[in-house]
Amino acid sequence: MKKLIGTFSLLALMALCANAVQADLRLAHVFGNNMVLQREMTVPVWGWAEPGEDVSVAFAGQKLHGKAGADGRWMVKLSPMQPGGPHEMTVTGRNSITLKNVLVGEVWYCAGQSNIEMQVKQAMNADAEIAGAKHPEIRHMTLQKVSSLEPTVQDVDGEWTVCSPETAGSFSAAAYFFAHDLQAEIKVPVGVINSSWGGSQAEAWMDDATLRAIPEAKPIFDNWNRMMADWPKRKAAYDDAHAKWEQAAAKAKAEGKPFDAKEPQHRGMYPGHVYTPSGLFNGMVRPVMPLAIRGVLWYQGESNRDRPYQYRKLFPAMIRNWRAAWGLGDFPFIFVQLPGFGKPRLEPEDSELAGLREAQTMTLAEPKTAMAITIDIGDAADIHPKNKQEVGRRLALAALAMAYGNDAEYSGPLFRKSNLEGNVIRIEFTHVDGGLTASDGKPLRGFAIAGDDRTFVWADATIDGDAVIVRSAKVPHPAAVRYAWADTPDCNLAGKTGLPASPFRTDDWSPVPILDRAEVNRYNTKELRLFFQHVGEGGFVDQPLTGFTVAGEDRTFVPATAKLYFGTILVSSDAVEKPVAVRYAWLGTAEQGDLTAVTGVKVPPFRSDDWPEKQ
Repeated sequence: MKKLIGTFSLLALMALCANAVQADLRLAHVFGNNMVLQREMTVPVWGWAEPGEDVSVAFAGQKLHGKAGADGRWMVKLSPMQPGGPHEMTVTGRNSITLKNVLVGEVWYCAGQSNIEMQVKQAMNADAEIAGAKHPEIRHMTLQKVSSLEPTVQDVDGEWTVCSPETAGSFSAAAYFFAHDLQAEIKVPVGVINSSWGGSQAEAWMDDATLRAIPEAKPIFDNWNRMMADWPKRKAAYDDAHAKWEQAAAKAKAEGKPFDAKEPQHRGMYPGHVYTPSGLFNGMVRPVMPLAIRGVLWYQGESNRDRPYQYRKLFPAMIRNWRAAWGLGDFPFIFVQLPGFGKPRLEPEDSELAGLREAQTMTLAEPKTAMAITIDIGDAADIHPKNKQEVGRRLALAALAMAYGNDAEYSGPLFRKSNLEGNVIRIEFTHVDGGLTASDGKPLRGFAIAGDDRTFVWADATIDGDAVIVRSAKVPHPAAVRYAWADTPDCNLAGKTGLPASPFRTDDWSPVPILDRAEVNRYNTKELRLFFQHVGEGGFVDQPLTGFTVAGEDRTFVPATAKLYFGTILVSSDAVEKPVAVRYAWLGTAEQGDLTAVTGVKVPPFRSDDWPEKQ
């Protein structure tokens, strides 16, 4: 962690130096040996030099001239080029730079969190894939992880690499398999830029003005401001602990003794943390603008899955932000809908992950967007499913349609509308070229139906042409249908192309908040901190909280005080020194409570223990 803080500080210093006098001519790091430049588009090339220095760029028969401005930055723009190469690029000022083995083809910027960061060597059939990765016209770049609170980072490090069995193992798996399938189809060089950081949230990937303009983003800033107010105290404690750890390590080494004490880590967020609002836009997106690209691939959302309603606003705003800032118009933006992950459930229930998928699907309202549906290739036990080959294939199908004029079907069925027909509900879809099918040839699974009581039960579903008819004898007067509405659904509806149908629901009912877990508050061990599912970014109505009881190891429950704390609830009682369990509105409680989410849904009684009731 100390190394990360040091890296961030060094990068910030480099950013400031970028505005200072430059002793030598240099290019932005996104330009280098083995790179791919975008075909058939104007291609900006930029870097830094002495203020006022004349700079020339020679490439593929073009020679352009520019002059460094007062801040040392210079830029020239190559005219549109046809695919080909290899070429050399020569950049000349007071010194000269020559880049070799440069190709002209297609460039895609690939961003998100750990599932786009995941490498080929971690994917399914990795050894065979790496051995067969003899594709010199595929090039890959991984950008350095940089998070900055301020938009001061001028450049971000990275290196272009030619695809080969010796190099492909470290490539982004999803980006590589996308490039592999795309290049095989269009027969021109393909370059992919891997700009990813595991665990990152959408709010880190958009600029500050865009984020602050979203009213639903206010809790993000509230939480960040609270953490930053506490940062000096936490940093001082960390510095002290780390200094003592270093002294102990040095002493053990000098004495020839083993030392296995864990290195102290920072607690919570800090400047340059991956959760820094706008931090990754400032550090990893803005510095590569206005690079000429064909489009963007995006695989992210896992770290926002507890805030699906907020994501409905964040994600499309981020896309609009990138397009406006990049200055290339509405370039294709293709994203992966999150696959299944988590323990499968036996009965229909609400799911925040399903809500996040719904938010992703809603984002298709933005122009020139497409979604690779992956609900059928997840792993209930691993948030990083290994079948990135199929992810890449589906992304390439969408790209061929969005960017290259291919008219083949690129998406599985998407919900279009529902119609009540007596005691059944008819579901109609888009993207049904060739019709509908069950992917495994068995009866349709994954459909649930509910009446006005909002209680969902599993339903019978049958294909009728390009529609599905849903019914249940348990629900004579149906009001809503849901499909694959779970963290890890068991579902099998697909198009005849084999692409799976996207999860959906016909209702817009707010989910019922439920207790997820109760933990001892690490800042005050006399308190239990309660975390909930289906509360989202809005949290609970700010009102007096009643109906709570807590107990210690003696299992004797006593009335407790409760208070809201950033979407969670802190519960305690002076009579219980070390609480281990909490109950709300439970049988025998004098006050039944009125805990209500801001959605207006009341929280039903709950308990964190499974102790038998006292007689």
